[in-house]
Amino acid sequence: MDLFSRSWAALRAVAAELPDQRFGQPSGCAGWLVRDLVCHLVIDAQDVLITLVTPTDAEPTVDAVTYWNTGSERPAGDDPLDALTVRLAAAYEEPDLLKFHLDDVGSAAGRAAGLADPDVRVTTRDQVLTTGDYLTAYVLEWTLHHLDLSDRLPDVAGPPAEGLVRSRELLGAIAGAEFPASFSDTDALLIGTGRRAPTASQTAELGALAARLPLVLG
Repeated sequence: MDLFSRSWAALRAVAAELPDQRFGQPSGCAGWLVRDLVCHLVIDAQDVLITLVTPTDAEPTVDAVTYWNTGSERPAGDDPLDALTVRLAAAYEEPDLLKFHLDDVGSAAGRAAGLADPDVRVTTRDQVLTTGDYLTAYVLEWTLHHLDLSDRLPDVAGPPAEGLVRSRELLGAIAGAEFPASFSDTDALLIGTGRRAPTASQTAELGALAARLPLVLG
């Protein structure tokens, strides 16, 4: 629960400090500008709020690892929801309005997570899981999107170290194999999700895992 809060607070702080001109630059999410990614974070925050107030007595169907659907093709940008995100981001016009909305909804999502009971079951995406597992899954989401900003914008602070470590563990569990010890946490996450292509030597170190990458999470 604390790691969710720290990861989310760090990501929101980075977004809040971005100069306006950065919002028109590409992010690490294929086909999205920084403003599109920040708009996506607003939608994510709304999803967190909705999920945390959607309890259920049903048995869990997924956990923090199996929550994720995986594919091997990076988004082409033609998914209806992705397209809606881009149009919505453009409608803000001024980056300050987008920053304000993220701070407003994002702060509320952070407070709600801090008050949540980790053992309560919630439902989202037609699945059931504990609040603790749901928020743990989002540590990976926040960390990857933080890298989408900091890896493309060198002067932007990176994600918290503990968030990187936990996200690497989660991605390894999703992949069903550990990433080579020589890989930094950042390399494992970027290469593992197709945000960065591995070098020839890294591909060799990945061994059989290389054939299962990238893991496109949805």
